[in-house]
Amino acid sequence: MALKIVRRLIPDWGTTYGPPGDGPFPAVMIFHGSEGAYSGWSHRNAVLLAAHGFLAFPFGYSRGGNAWNAGSIEDVPLDRTVEALAALRAFPATGGKVAFYGVSRGAEHALLLASLMARDGLEGMPDAVAAHSPPDVVCGAFDARRHRDAGDPGWQSWDPAQRAWSWRGSTEDLLPTQPIEIERYNGPIFLSHGTADRVWSVEMTRRLSARLEKNGRNPEVHYYDGQDHIPGSASENEHHEHLVAFLERHLSIEP
Repeated sequence: MALKIVRRLIPDWGTTYGPPGDGPFPAVMIFHGSEGAYSGWSHRNAVLLAAHGFLAFPFGYSRGGNAWNAGSIEDVPLDRTVEALAALRAFPATGGKVAFYGVSRGAEHALLLASLMARDGLEGMPDAVAAHSPPDVVCGAFDARRHRDAGDPGWQSWDPAQRAWSWRGSTEDLLPTQPIEIERYNGPIFLSHGTADRVWSVEMTRRLSARLEKNGRNPEVHYYDGQDHIPGSASENEHHEHLVAFLERHLSIEP
């Protein structure tokens, strides 16, 4: 029997991918990395999750760009992401529970926003957060036209004038190299990283995990031995098994 995946539009926000039927379905909001909204990677990840029964919403947040240019991650208003999250929760096919899932800069987006929402006591927090190849600090603005050194953003000299994010109209709390205080978030957290990542060091996930455990949290953490920033086929299959199992546990809809 052929697997059917259905696209459903959230007016003013974008498309979702999910199973056929009326639902409701557990939902996942997907954040792309520096490849930008137009590259297709987040839509590909959404289709993979849709094939496992989730309503997946690839949220495009990069500034500018088109089908030939990724766009930049600079002065991105995280408040707009909160509005998109509320629209996803209100969408008829959504079952009420929503997770964040981000990769690389998208992982930063997911962790940072969850920490800010928790800090400020906002309603509608994500029910779970998953991050692959995340940084443990706020990173500087990204423009594909400018080169960025590989390695560990926690030790880089970012230009503080080039801010990636804004929150409630300000960038003052989002200085590059400032730790992402994900320990403020009380929900389930999934972290994963390739041990041979040449773009962002695996030590960032190790520091995140250690800090969470020090603050009484119990993150689910997976390391993929010898894998780079994007895992190879076998490790990616393993990653998706872990990710889907995590999402199924924490987004299950009560009958």
